[in-house]
Amino acid sequence: MRAALAQIAPVFLDRDATLAKAADAVKTAAAQGASLVCFAETLVPAYPLWLARTNGAAFDDDDQKTLHALYLDQAVTVERNHLAPLTAAAREHNTWIVVGVAERPADRAGHTLFASAVTINPHGDIASVHRKLVPTYEERLAWSHGDANGLVAHAMGSFTLGSLNCWENWMPLPRAALQAQGVSVHVAIWPGNVNNTEHITRFVARESRAYVLSASAIIRASDIPKSVPLRDKFVTSEDEILHNGGSAAANPDGSWLLEPQANTEDVFVVDLDPAFVRRERQNFDPAGHYARPELLRLSVDRRRITSADFTDA
Repeated sequence: MRAALAQIAPVFLDRDATLAKAADAVKTAAAQGASLVCFAETLVPAYPLWLARTNGAAFDDDDQKTLHALYLDQAVTVERNHLAPLTAAAREHNTWIVVGVAERPADRAGHTLFASAVTINPHGDIASVHRKLVPTYEERLAWSHGDANGLVAHAMGSFTLGSLNCWENWMPLPRAALQAQGVSVHVAIWPGNVNNTEHITRFVARESRAYVLSASAIIRASDIPKSVPLRDKFVTSEDEILHNGGSAAANPDGSWLLEPQANTEDVFVVDLDPAFVRRERQNFDPAGHYARPELLRLSVDRRRITSADFTDA
């Protein structure tokens, strides 16, 4: 199977324009034979990088409220069919897509955001929406804690697909939940930095004996319109690269398939062989013959957490 890592820049805080750009990347990847296309964490409408650069923890601050309101406005509500450009692209090009979005779901009253990895199947259906379990550090100022409803695997021809958001990939139990479902292609989505992907991509591959595809974004000063509030406070130079990418792929033995790619916007294509997975699991299968479920077993509650359960007459 051929897979693509679409390391593109968002059209910053513009949902529709970013989705159109992502759909173009799917077309580019499909033209090269890719049947899976992966995008960065919260590519749509962008990663909230201003939080670490503008005193995002300032309480009741007018500037932070203004940016957050814009972020909410441009976030993705799956129930409103905001992802239609990508579901159409998946259907047209017969591809699986994993894309990171700032999700604004109706089931949490409509004004709370989650960092979500959305998986779209080749029929154009939303196969799963995995909300990041624990936002990292300042991310908690923008995103809420997720649940395990989307912590599922998908049959994808000779492979099984699963995905995690950013530092969830460092959490042993979410990884174990994917391994228990037989995941052989582990998609790790990241905001966009080589420092995030250069070690863990190979580590997770070696541990799980699966292919690991780390998808990241790139964000340059030129990608942030002058009209964005507080821009002058979080862009220090017009030559600055705020997120340098780092998209990478590792083989099931932990060797590099694609070393981390920095400072470039491109669609990177890699080829995956299911026999490689079978070979590496001959001597270690963490959820199979090298597991002791009668002694150590993971319990996962995949119920969707909602704000209220209503019982009507």
